[in-house]
Amino acid sequence: MITLFKNIKTLVQVEEISKQFVSGKEMKNLPVIKNAFLIIKDEFILDFGKMKDLKPLNFDVIIDVSGKIILPTWCDSHTHLVYSGNREQEFVDRINGLSYEEIANNGGGILNSAKKLQQISEAELYKQSSKRLEEVIKLGTGAIEIKSGYGLTKEAELKMLRVIKKLNENYPITIKATFLGAHALPLEYKNNKSGYLDLVINEILPEISNENLAEFFDVFCETGYFDINDTIRLLKAAKKYNLKPKIHVNQFNAIGGIQAGVEFKALSVDHLEEMRDEDIVALKDTKTMPVALPSCSYFLSIPYTPARKMIDAGLPLALATDYNPGSTPSGNMNFVVSTACIKMKMTPEEAINAATKNGAYAMGIEKTHGSICKGKKANFIITKEIPSYSFIPYSFGSPQILKVFLEGKEIIF
Repeated sequence: MITLFKNIKTLVQVEEISKQFVSGKEMKNLPVIKNAFLIIKDEFILDFGKMKDLKPLNFDVIIDVSGKIILPTWCDSHTHLVYSGNREQEFVDRINGLSYEEIANNGGGILNSAKKLQQISEAELYKQSSKRLEEVIKLGTGAIEIKSGYGLTKEAELKMLRVIKKLNENYPITIKATFLGAHALPLEYKNNKSGYLDLVINEILPEISNENLAEFFDVFCETGYFDINDTIRLLKAAKKYNLKPKIHVNQFNAIGGIQAGVEFKALSVDHLEEMRDEDIVALKDTKTMPVALPSCSYFLSIPYTPARKMIDAGLPLALATDYNPGSTPSGNMNFVVSTACIKMKMTPEEAINAATKNGAYAMGIEKTHGSICKGKKANFIITKEIPSYSFIPYSFGSPQILKVFLEGKEIIF
């Protein structure tokens, strides 16, 4: 079926030839076409251009979007969307003065989520997660990465990954799965970290490979969790199973995780709230995408990724939600884009590039997602009647999405 969208006020993030990602000064360039058309055929983009250049064609459907903007759906490259229950009590504990680390030391944090997840059935976990997935799709997300890591046992980690796989099979959104077994140390291994790493490497990794349950491998490289030697040991093991690294680094402390990520050709290094000059230098001229998670900084009241310093140094940057029950209980990419502009001093152009094109690269799907380009997936957002694309981050508390199309079809739940 061939569908024409005509009289588009502004068609955003257009490309004749798709770039892998944009960096530095190039991030301020957001290609657009005013008074545009967009043609899709089935699930792919067929053509686009200025209305005055539209050639006659036998369209099956014609949709007039006068006054509205079309842009690619968001590409959220870092989430923990599959989890059980919530951690609202910890939210109250933080208000009352406890730090994230103190809550974790008291049995909260990741271990709290792991306990809940170990007890839930796979069917119920899928039910809870599917509701969250539908919510983020309606908020404009068209591709998403989801990590395990709240299981911390072989059975529970595999349960999470099987739920992620089932979600990918049952929804039109593109989902990438990441194995994050090294998210925290289970209580039973409190004094035996090496033993837990043995479990991850020798028992869980082979099973994930056998069932083809993940494409990426992650580790929480952080003081009090997994140090640089642990990280290197894990990355070497993951490499044997062809799992590409995407690493949690520099959230609270800079301990060399970025350098390890670059050494192992990580697709992305994520969080980056604490960045040293040597960390920025290490990322220059690499294929590793830095990923910022501003919602996490907002929720935990910790520093924001120094986006301005990084972009001005010539680096690329992607934006993602970090959707999880403890530090970011929201998968709203619109809020992420707004927060990046408001708190990280990114321009709307930089933020949209980071949330579409660069986010797609951080999931390895830049050839099919992240821009309006012939042959790419017909994944896009139609806004309400708004003055410009800058109004999206400006109106941070008011969603400006009218419709979401994934693989050429309007999403209605």
